[in-house]
Amino acid sequence: MAEAALSATETALENQRIGPLQIRVAAICTLVQMCDGYDVNSIGVSVPSLTHAWNLPGPAFTTAFLWSSIGIMVGALSAGPIGDRFGRKPLLIASLLIFGVASLGSAFAGSLGFMTIMRFFTGLGIGGAFPGAATLTGDYAPHRRRALMIMISFTGAPLGGFLCGQLAGVLLPTLGWPSVFVIGGVFPLVLVAVMAVCLPESPRFLAAKDSLSPRQAALLQRLDIAPGQGVAHGLDLAQGNPFTPVIMLFSKGYALQTVLLWVIFFCSLMNLFLFVYWLPEVLHLTGMTPPEAARATSFRELGAIAAVLYLGVLIDRFGPERALAANYAAGILFIAAIALFAMPYLLLVVVIFFSGMAIIGSQTGANAACGKLYPARMRTSGLGWALGIGRLGGIAAPMLGGYLLSIGLPPRQIFLSACLFALVAAAATALLALRGTRSTPMRSELAAS
Repeated sequence: MAEAALSATETALENQRIGPLQIRVAAICTLVQMCDGYDVNSIGVSVPSLTHAWNLPGPAFTTAFLWSSIGIMVGALSAGPIGDRFGRKPLLIASLLIFGVASLGSAFAGSLGFMTIMRFFTGLGIGGAFPGAATLTGDYAPHRRRALMIMISFTGAPLGGFLCGQLAGVLLPTLGWPSVFVIGGVFPLVLVAVMAVCLPESPRFLAAKDSLSPRQAALLQRLDIAPGQGVAHGLDLAQGNPFTPVIMLFSKGYALQTVLLWVIFFCSLMNLFLFVYWLPEVLHLTGMTPPEAARATSFRELGAIAAVLYLGVLIDRFGPERALAANYAAGILFIAAIALFAMPYLLLVVVIFFSGMAIIGSQTGANAACGKLYPARMRTSGLGWALGIGRLGGIAAPMLGGYLLSIGLPPRQIFLSACLFALVAAAATALLALRGTRSTPMRSELAAS
């Protein structure tokens, strides 16, 4: 009976139709990702101007980059247990409040020390918002289109990064670097009010509540779900202590997948943050003005958006093993071109565009694949911890770039190291084919943990 209830309840969610409700959730979560992408890139595009304003060399900002990545890692690791145990909506609202306020604080920084503190809290909010938005999108997506819908929502991050670069190119010569952070703080704070009114909680969490508002009850009715249920009635929710979903990541059928995903995310985010933090300064060191470097860098994010046009569909149809492995491997060519060849501006922009398709596009695809490969009860923890472990690569990236610049390596050549990480990510993605099947029922997994 319990298994039948499980099948009946989860089937309604796993086969829901894509309608106005699902599109609204995906759209709001995409806006959350836009805020994330903007704020991640804001420090990178501001550094060329800050080196002149504060009379500091580029490698001095390694500290700010480093603590930003540490904040993202802490936020991502915390987001999993919080989001899977207590709900996606509270996690998202708290995350946006934190990094909205911290971004505004960055605009008033008068020293590298204060900027570093603000970047830590900005990263803390970003780290929580990323997996929370992806998981809520997945909760309102049918299984057959889950990777595609999550990946579409993640286009918000590169779109936010693209807008950051383009706006910086206009704002830096006129209003200066603080204006970049003001925009990055005001928009998420406005979005918090929108989310409070328009964003629903995960249907699984609503169905488990004993008391619902008429609006929440109507929402569940639209999804053919009866309220007042829980794990015993077939809802795929975590129970026990908040770290139960994390323990389940290494339960039977998931351990190899979890380890491989952590390797993929580490290498992928190492490359992503190496380019996010250092590409604007490298372009500046090779002769571009800060606004030119910001605009050129932004085309990397545009390439990541273009990757959604094909990668999400390929993952849903052929699986991540083939689609993502090929995309990661293709990135080696474009990374090597940036590192080894001096190119005219227009050709460089084209190569940066394609590098974005491979570097950030592959990471977006990995986010979507992770959301598809884990069940709902551990989905935020699966993605949150993959992102959190991956942030170790994000922590290493600014230090690696700063070290290579400080020892006198030609600026562009600091990106040669990224070729190796792209190769490892491609190999680990291909090995996901060995992950096997999941035959352990939900109740048994929970009992074992």
